[in-house]
Amino acid sequence: MEEKKSGFCAIIGRPNVGKSTLMNKIIGQKIAITSNKPQTTRNRIQTVFTDERGQIVFVDTPGIHKAKNKLGDYMVGVAKQSMKDVDAVLWLVEPTNYIGEGERHIIEMLKNAKSPVILVINKIDTVKPAELLTYIDTYRKEMDFAEIIPVSALKGNGVDELLENIFKYLEVGPFFYDEDTVTDQPMRQITAELIREKALRSLDKEIPHGIAVAIDQMVYRETARGGIYDIDATIICERDSHKGIIIGKGGNMLKKIGSLARVEIEDMLECRANLKLFVKVKKDWRESDFLIKNFGYNKDEEKK
Repeated sequence: MEEKKSGFCAIIGRPNVGKSTLMNKIIGQKIAITSNKPQTTRNRIQTVFTDERGQIVFVDTPGIHKAKNKLGDYMVGVAKQSMKDVDAVLWLVEPTNYIGEGERHIIEMLKNAKSPVILVINKIDTVKPAELLTYIDTYRKEMDFAEIIPVSALKGNGVDELLENIFKYLEVGPFFYDEDTVTDQPMRQITAELIREKALRSLDKEIPHGIAVAIDQMVYRETARGGIYDIDATIICERDSHKGIIIGKGGNMLKKIGSLARVEIEDMLECRANLKLFVKVKKDWRESDFLIKNFGYNKDEEKK
């Protein structure tokens, strides 16, 4: 009987390069939220992939960027910390011949990494195959990568090859989680993130970075029609003017966010959900250590 491998793999990269999309594709269901707005992921999210070869625990991280507030400092700190004590690091980039300041900052970090670094060139479905070789050559000149794997996280191209290459760098060992585990995130946290995703996709671009979602109540009860979760959640924003936009004329925007979120929440919970949304203003919450922790962002993660 073939011995199985297990290990940890960090996923890093600039904001909006497709880290969460890749992780969701590998796992086969939505765990991390995605949107076309950068800095969507705020917490370090662990997901678990298990098959006949073994088990990979993926650590999805916030995008590495220039921090503008305490929340930003926390996000960058989480990303850097996640590179330590893993068996492999995936660096996701977009197909390009230009390596900017942000990417060079990451390269300098990766040169100090003790684990093998696998370069993953994402979004290959957006470029011509002939151009891909030039993009690979551009990055190869910057650093000696363990592997360079082109993928399309959206369509799944190259994902099987990527998994095969990750397993190459893992050691034989016991599983860290049960075989049916897909994430270490509690249901309340995933519920809050699904609501925040729908807000990110529905609201104007200036608002989303200033919002958080707190789950006030999540209670299961039995009814004549079967089980149902009663969920009360509050969308936190920084300005009174933002509150009006989030609620919308006649409450239409808040209803839209709630309706979109409820569909995916019910899919996740596999039962009905009675979702009620509220909106509160907490000015400058992203500069408050207390509020950042209160809204589910654990600053202690940076010290582990």
